[in-house]
Amino acid sequence: DRFDVTGARWSVKGAEAILKLRAVRANGDWPEYFEFHLTQEHLRVHESCYADGVIPEAAR
Repeated sequence: DRFDVTGARWSVKGAEAILKLRAVRANGDWPEYFEFHLTQEHLRVHESCYADGVIPEAAR
């Protein structure tokens, strides 16, 4: 029902992402999920930019 708001445009992919996040929260798994999310974001944004995934000490 909340997705059916006048003027709102939801893609199937976007709506599914929101529903999955709501399920994680409803199941009480948010702290574990968010820690995983932060770790993956760090890997994607930072470690993937360095040779062999090793961040030089000077960059820490």
